[in-house]
Amino acid sequence: MADTKFDMVVVGGGPGGYVAAIRAAQLGFATAVVESQHLGGICLNWGCIPTKALLRSAEVRHMLAELDEYGFSADNVSFDLKKVVARSRKVAKRLSGGVAHLLKKNKVTVIDGHGRLAGKGKVAVGKDDKPVVTLDAKHIILATGARALSLSGLEPDGELIWTYKEAMVPETMPKSLLVVGSGAIGIEFASFYREFGAEVTVVEVLDRVLPVEDAEISALAEKAFTEQGMTIHTDATVNALDKKGGKVTATIVHGDGKREKQTYDCVILAIGIIGNVENIGLGGSKVKVDRGHVVVDEWLRTGEPGVYAIGDLVGPPWLAHKASHEGVLCVEKIAGVEGLRPLDTSDIPGCTYCRPQVASVGLTEDAAKKAGHEVKVGRFPFMGNGKAIALGKPDGMVKTVFDAKTGELLGAHMVGADVSELIQGYVVAKSMEGTELDLLHSIFPHPTLSEMMHESVLDAYGRAIHI
Repeated sequence: MADTKFDMVVVGGGPGGYVAAIRAAQLGFATAVVESQHLGGICLNWGCIPTKALLRSAEVRHMLAELDEYGFSADNVSFDLKKVVARSRKVAKRLSGGVAHLLKKNKVTVIDGHGRLAGKGKVAVGKDDKPVVTLDAKHIILATGARALSLSGLEPDGELIWTYKEAMVPETMPKSLLVVGSGAIGIEFASFYREFGAEVTVVEVLDRVLPVEDAEISALAEKAFTEQGMTIHTDATVNALDKKGGKVTATIVHGDGKREKQTYDCVILAIGIIGNVENIGLGGSKVKVDRGHVVVDEWLRTGEPGVYAIGDLVGPPWLAHKASHEGVLCVEKIAGVEGLRPLDTSDIPGCTYCRPQVASVGLTEDAAKKAGHEVKVGRFPFMGNGKAIALGKPDGMVKTVFDAKTGELLGAHMVGADVSELIQGYVVAKSMEGTELDLLHSIFPHPTLSEMMHESVLDAYGRAIHI
């Protein structure tokens, strides 16, 4: 390549890396992004986007099962798994191409290869164990992401024991499936496969599913999963997976010490992720790694001058929108943009796209109390909302947590239809340091699901109308 000198080199083209590169180019930096596999990263190619395409197919299948309730009938409704998977892959491919177009539009140089630090202000790029080029840059942003965590005795093999990647492209629908881990990834896959008829068992080491969520929301979600036919084991571990005869026998150990063996067609491991800190040239640098993640300050600076890190590489929450925000924040800080504020992770929303959906931002009720807040809590059920009933989706709840003394919105938590599209209203209120008065006096349109957000706030202050 002709030019090897840049103002900014971003190592990794995922949702943190490519966004950082585009913002850098917008701010006048000569920018290159180094990516060894797919532009858009895991999120776009093997995570957030294609899984939502799969879950959309699951949603359609569920709607077809309820046709009679809406006055329709259909006979011999079936599905073609290959087409379901193909649609998901087509969506991912289209968006990956879109990222390439955006980078080209913003005059970002894209270099195909694996990047690693190679001394002060240098990034060495290789491909297939062969050197490609060495880049010079005043600023280097590491955005190498993370990968699925595996534990001894629970290693994936890509055939019977899957990570998220194999789970997204099944050749046949398993009759029985074990999901190890009930975070967002595990529960989304459990929801997808259950919707298509698999007998699904979920094992969670903690005392409830979706353990980062508010306890009430987790309980309502678990009730819905159980009613759908999932088998849920909490306070339990899987300590062995034995493959034989094309099936997997799992040894499940319960909290009371009881052990049981169950056999499944396949297993999905969703036990966490770990940062890709290996083979990126950290040795000999001042970049520190703690528990599998790069250590950064509030402005995403590492211990090595001129080197920054963003996204999953620097730790939780492992969310694409967090990575993108960090990418922009990092670049704008380098550029000297005024008015910036460090990222407050309590302002980052989380969404799980199972059925029913789960979404939240900020502190749970328990966490708020443990942090020393005296709280006011509001709740509003979906069954009290006209739009939810009209949609045929009357199950769910919106919950809000306020500081009783100041009225500050500390957290909001939802379970039910389309809550992933609602949570942003609370995110805006929280990031603007809104109080109960701001929300109480806001007018929400009728009839909408968003009215429940207002009613939940009203309930926290003893003013709810429809319950």
